[in-house]
Amino acid sequence: MPIYVWKGKSASGIIQTGEIVAANPQEVYNILRERKIVPTSVKPKPKQLTLPFGKGVGLRDLSIFTRQFATMINAGLPLLKCLEIQEQQVTKPSFKNVLRAVITDVEGGSTLADALKKHKSIFSDLYVNMVSAGESGGALDVILNRLATYLEKNAEIIRKIRGAMIYPAMISIVMVVAVILMLTVVIPVFAAMYSGLGSKLPLPTQIVINLSNFLKKYIIYMIIVAIGIAIALRTYYRTENGHFVIDGIMLKIPIFGDLIKKQSLTRFSRTLSTLLSSGVNILEALEITAKTSGNKVIEKAILRSRSAIAQGESVATPLSKEKGLFPPMVVQMITIGEQTGGLDEMLNKVADFYDAEVDQAVENLMAAMEPIIMIVLGVVVGGMLMAMYLPIFKLATEFIGG
Repeated sequence: MPIYVWKGKSASGIIQTGEIVAANPQEVYNILRERKIVPTSVKPKPKQLTLPFGKGVGLRDLSIFTRQFATMINAGLPLLKCLEIQEQQVTKPSFKNVLRAVITDVEGGSTLADALKKHKSIFSDLYVNMVSAGESGGALDVILNRLATYLEKNAEIIRKIRGAMIYPAMISIVMVVAVILMLTVVIPVFAAMYSGLGSKLPLPTQIVINLSNFLKKYIIYMIIVAIGIAIALRTYYRTENGHFVIDGIMLKIPIFGDLIKKQSLTRFSRTLSTLLSSGVNILEALEITAKTSGNKVIEKAILRSRSAIAQGESVATPLSKEKGLFPPMVVQMITIGEQTGGLDEMLNKVADFYDAEVDQAVENLMAAMEPIIMIVLGVVVGGMLMAMYLPIFKLATEFIGG
């Protein structure tokens, strides 16, 4: 819907201005009259040229919004006032527009959950269902605090994993660039120098020169093929079967697979715990949890378990049948939680445990990757340099021997 810029006088005679998302100017006039404001001007907001940077709403933005929202609700501020303050505070245009639309819907009589549900690109099923449970139970501030904690911990896990990937990725890029530069710039200089010797070059030297010639000749084709493979894999990953297959392969990669699995278990436990403690029923909670697991293999395992639970089984029993995905410790903790009536608390403890495990896995990854990459870089670059100096060593030996 279009955005309208309005100007008017309040009941006390104070001039006020603002923006409202509405279908037409008449709707803006009606909204302003309900707020006891006499409008003097209503105009469509002119379109502005915006840069394509910083437009998306990230997990950090959403967690900050949720925490502030919970604080204001807890302080006793009316819902609409909280939303209006938040709309003024956020800086990203896309988020501002969404909040304006939410305010309009709530003013029109919609519940907060129904208003948020229209913006699934920002507010997930998890978020909407928890808000709905909070509104129904009269504990919106408590639910929003739980949501904020969940989002903050989720963002922290993602930050740690990204942080662990940055260093190895940068070193790998430097290694690839160094090898390409050596093969396309440095090695050809040596090759031109040795071409006039007339004698047979050592095998390692000849191999490196052949690699250099091949790369110079076919590098454009290699780049095109690499881009084609990347596009094909991305397209395949977007299919249901491709997503499942690639996620399954990711779980089997040494070190990385273990990290992905632990991250998914953390998300599973934290999400299910948060939903159950907020009053969402177990079947609906499992369906939402499956969608937020981050891995298609684990998602399907959760949905299979949900089907079994819907037929009367306990939560732990079908999860124990998913070999290799849910460790015995997780299953035992869930069993105890079911027996004691504290499943949400047990799941929270499991999430805390795997939070620590993710931290340890990240440290192990860093410890393992750093020396491996440095050794590979040293062997590859050093090996090429050694190969190119072999003919000089050979000539020096022959000269001394002669």
